[in-house]
Formats: sequence, structure tokens, C-alpha cells
Amino acid sequence: MTSIMAQVLIIVESPAKARAINKFLPKKYSVKASLGHVRDLPKSRLGVDVETNFTPKYITIRGKGDVIKELRSAAKKADQVLLGPDPDREGEAIAWHLMEILGIPDDEKCRIEFHEITKSALDKAVKQPRLVDQDRVDAQQCRRVLDRLVGYKLSPLLWRKVRRGLSAGRVQSVAMRLICDREQEIRDFQQEEYWSITGHFKTGQNSLEAELIRKGKEKIALSTKEDVDQVLGELEAAAFQVSKVAKRERKRNPAPPFTTSTLQQVASRKLNFPVKKTMMIAQQLYEGLDLGKEGASGLITYMRTDSTRVSGGAQAAARDYIKETIGPEYVPEKPPFYKSPSRAQEAHEAIRPTDIRRIPDSIKNNLSRDQYKLYKLIWERFLASQMKPAIFDITTIEIIGNNYLFRASGSVIKFPGFMRVYIEDEEDESLLPSVNKGDILELIKFEPKQHFTQPPARYTEASLVKSLEENGIGRPSTYAPIIATIQSRGYVSKEKRYLFPTELGEIVVDLLKEYFSKIIDVEFTAEMEEKLDQVEEGELVWQDVVEKFYGPFEKDLHHAEEEIVKIPIEEETSEEKCPKCGQNLKVKQGRYGKFLACPGFPDCRYTKPFVEDTGVLCPRCKGNIVVRRSRKGRKFYGCINYPECDFTSWDEPVAEYCQECGHFLVYRGKAKKLYCPGCKKYLPEEETPSASEVK
Repeated sequence: MTSIMAQVLIIVESPAKARAINKFLPKKYSVKASLGHVRDLPKSRLGVDVETNFTPKYITIRGKGDVIKELRSAAKKADQVLLGPDPDREGEAIAWHLMEILGIPDDEKCRIEFHEITKSALDKAVKQPRLVDQDRVDAQQCRRVLDRLVGYKLSPLLWRKVRRGLSAGRVQSVAMRLICDREQEIRDFQQEEYWSITGHFKTGQNSLEAELIRKGKEKIALSTKEDVDQVLGELEAAAFQVSKVAKRERKRNPAPPFTTSTLQQVASRKLNFPVKKTMMIAQQLYEGLDLGKEGASGLITYMRTDSTRVSGGAQAAARDYIKETIGPEYVPEKPPFYKSPSRAQEAHEAIRPTDIRRIPDSIKNNLSRDQYKLYKLIWERFLASQMKPAIFDITTIEIIGNNYLFRASGSVIKFPGFMRVYIEDEEDESLLPSVNKGDILELIKFEPKQHFTQPPARYTEASLVKSLEENGIGRPSTYAPIIATIQSRGYVSKEKRYLFPTELGEIVVDLLKEYFSKIIDVEFTAEMEEKLDQVEEGELVWQDVVEKFYGPFEKDLHHAEEEIVKIPIEEETSEEKCPKCGQNLKVKQGRYGKFLACPGFPDCRYTKPFVEDTGVLCPRCKGNIVVRRSRKGRKFYGCINYPECDFTSWDEPVAEYCQECGHFLVYRGKAKKLYCPGCKKYLPEEETPSASEVK
């Protein structure tokens, strides 16, 4: 008698993930995708019964009926159903919803969890199914209900008191506050002048630059030109002698493998990827890509993690690879250990390649350009994290003259260590000339420089993620949605990577500060994240957390409804007329900046790009240069006569021209220095003629 093989159905979120998993499992396994969530709170109403212990009213997501029908049909034919969504709270909630719609009993071990899509990880997962973790599901429900209560109770208030169509989110509002507070710091900043003096000395055939540090034992503070002139007067007849030559060895340890936050920050800095793009590509690398003959394979471990832990097997594989391909001298005596944040989920690993021998260049042709860049970054950072530290020889030279001390420092790489593979930040490598203590040096010149203190920098997406993480706001899975939401709502705009609050954003934040101080409070939001963690750990009941929040919040709502007077926001009116109905177009603020729209909406839906004139004439056709936006929202400058004139520039053009080559000048860099694209060099402003002076 022939035995019939038991059929097993595995359900994951995406078709790409399903294809990659299917490749590693025997034929008895069938893998299908739920295409993300199958149930959620309704969009048209609150969907939370606040009178009955905050019971959520889930409904089937519109358009998911056919998917559910197919999954139910497949589940009936299978002897066993295994649920394999992502290994986090949201994935656990998806598994729970699937369990509910498929009628799987609560006590059935149907949940499988894996952090990488490899044969070994999947073999282990399917052999060790567990119960759906109700505590983790409850933590996700708690977050969802809290966010729904804030969003659906607060947004209508904003509609009535500020402007129709506005919305507010629990965590997004705190991110907005950080951006608005930083903007206020910049406005309040008082610039202060200070000076530095660099001495240029001759030693044999070489020269040496050293900075003035102190007089006697007191640190030098030069606030004005008069302070500088006084010091230079006292140094006028001084003799200069080397008072100290110190050499020491310094180790530089590699950075730990990536977490979600650090991946987003470094990809922004090194690859210029927005946070949302980084997570989208990382998801593709995790779920699996077609590698030709090898088939679909997951290239990295799960990308939503705050842990720097690395499995013993991955460390051993990396050590073997380093020994074989780079050299045994680069392998540390013991595998390195990196400490994770106290709240990190240690069940997760850091983001790393699933196979260290899958070298980026060997699969480059199977990846898109951006997929290759991100995979290479993850691969190099992980490999470097398992290597020995770099060793530098640091030399410090001190020079004394008339009781004033000058200091020069230089470093040279003695052993590159992990820097053979990956460099986080460039090391300033400079070799100083050979001098001995007691040598007399000849002064070439003093170089005084004027400086001004700078205000704190505006947030970029990367620095905002870092601040959110440091303040305990949100979790790895929420950083990208937070940043995308505050931009899509028109509360924040992005220009040259920097985040600026819009007028609307500042009005909303000020209102929330006055009437909903807890919602907008950084510490309160961080405490709420800790409570969500406690729900996941089974220490708190999720309905109790919501109830404790909702009572004071409801009182604040009633108070705000009575106290807030309608806040008028005067929209800027353009002189341009709507070609459809003749009304003057209004200047609106959208996700990618300003645009013009007809005030007759919704009857008239006419819109057009907002043209911001720079006041500079096009060097080709003498038309006006205006500010434009690329498809991805990046700001650039172009001729108003496009497409007849296709002049464009990423740098802001200036109404001045280079005296040497006649090319138009631009502002470049954070300091907006004048730059000539023709000569390919920066120009001092005092040497730059106006346009009228150039023939």
C-alpha cells in the first residue's frame, strides 16, 4: 500500500518571497502569498469600540477577496498550514489575521519564523512551528489602536480649526516637533566671531603647518581681529623651537554590522538614498532575487532589526573567507562582539549577507544598479565588522615661541585591518616631516583666519532617523513610514537632502504643543514605546495601556474643541488665471514643494507646477532661470523656455560671471560658495565681478 505524502501549505506576504522559499523546499510544500495584510481597521470610520474595552472592528481589505478565497481553497486541500510572514510584530499580526480567516485553532502550532531565506534557515523553521505569539500580536494591536484613536479623533479637529483635509499621527507629530524645534533653534541662533592662527614653519627642505593652541597653560581664545593683532605683535620677534615630538599607536575598531537605523543613515550618506528607498531595496534583497542559474535567492537577513548580534555560523564563515581571500593576519583572535541597545530584540540578527561567499561583483549583472550598491554596502560592512582593527601611527609635534604653543598632528596607517574592505569615514592621513626635540624652526608666515560659529544643522532623513532612535521614538519598522508621512502631508519639505517645516507644519505643531502636550512630548512617546515592549513581553495588558492613554486624551479633545478659535491660513494668490474657469490660482504646498491649483476644487481640478524665479537669466537664451523638481522631488534649476532651451543645473546659478573664462557662476556646497564650472574652482566673492562688468 502506497503512502500519500502529507501536503503542507506555507503562506508568506509577497510573491517574490514565495518564489525564493519554494526553491529550497521539497515538492510536498506549496508556497502562496497573501500580498501583505488581509484584514485591517476600516478607512471610513473609527473601527474601534471605545465603550467595549477598545475592541477593534477588523474588516477584509478591499480587493483582497480573491486572495482570501484562493488561500482558503489551498488550505482545505493541505494537511498542514504554516504561516511565515516577517519575524516582527506586524508579521505576527498578519499571521494572526490569516489564522482567523482560515479557521486555524488558537492552539495549533502553525507559525514559522526565519530571519533569512536560505535552505538551512527554512529547513529549521518548518521543523519547529510554534504557536502564534499573542503577546506580540497584542503589542501590534495596541500600536494600531492608539494610532487610530489619535488619527481619527484629532484629524477632524484640525479640519474644523485649521484646514480641511489635515491629519495628525501619534508618532509622526513628534517627528514634526523635532524638525520644528530645530528650525526655531536656527532662527534663535546668535552668530559669534572667532579666529585661528596657523603658523607655517620651515624645517630643512620641508615645511610644517601648526595651529596655535595656547599661551603658557591657558588655552587661546581669539574673539576679534584685535585679539589676533595682539598675539601676532607678541610673536613678531619670537624664535621657534620644537618642544615635543610624541609618537603613539592608535587602534580604530570596525563599525558593527548594520541595524535598520544605521543602514538608513549610511545609505543616505554614502549612496544618497532616501530612507524609503533604502528599505524598499533592502526588502527586495531579503525576499529574494533571480540570480540566473542559481534561481531566486534571499541575499540578506531580515532588514528590520535593532540588534547587532551575529550567529556563530555566519561569524565562522566570515572568518574562513577572510583567512582565505585577504590573509590570516586580518582574522581577530576571537570573533568580535558588538553590544546592542538595551531594548533590542536579540532574537533578531544584524543585517548581513546570507552567504558571505556571494561576492557583490559576482552577481552584479543580476541586480539593478541600486540593488548592487546596497548589497555591496551591506556585504562590505559585515565583512569588515569581523576583521581586525586598523592601526595608525600618530605623530604630534609641539612648537614653542615666546611662551606660545603651536601643535601639528599627523597619522599614517601602519596596518589597514578592516579598512582593506570598508571605510566608514575617511581618515585624515598626513605624514609630518621628520624633526627632533630642540630643533630650531624658521618662521615662513602666520596665517590668521576668521570664523563664525554655525547654527545646528537642519535634519536630513538620516539624522532624523538617528534622533528618533536615540530618543526611543518608533522602532525599526516605523522610521521610513514616519518620514514618508510627514512629507506626504505637506508638513515638511525636503530641499537638497535637508528637511524644512512648512508654515502649515509649524502651525499644527504649535497647536499640538498648546493643547495636546503629551502627544507631542518626546519623553511621553518614548515611554509609550516602552509600554508596547512590555505588552509584547506579557507584562502589560494592551487594553489597559490604551485606556490609560485615552482618558486624558479625550479630556484634551473636549478642551481643545471649546478653546481653539479657527486659525486662518491665508493662501498665497497667484496673478495667473485658471485657464478653465478664470479664477486666480492659489499657491499650495505638496509633498515635493509648492504648486498652483484652482480654488474651485473639487469642481475645477486644474493644477500646474509653481514657477519660482531665481532672478538669473539663462546663459544660452536669456530666458529666466526657475526652480524645478525632478520626478523624485529633487530640486534643480532650468530655463523657463524648456523644451526650446534645455539648460539645467543642479547648482544654483548666480547673476555673476567668471572673470577668467566668462562662464556663469553657481553656489555650491553647504556654505554656498561661489564656484566656476568652467574653471572648475571656487572663487573668493571679493574677486567676482558682476554680470554688467563682463563683456
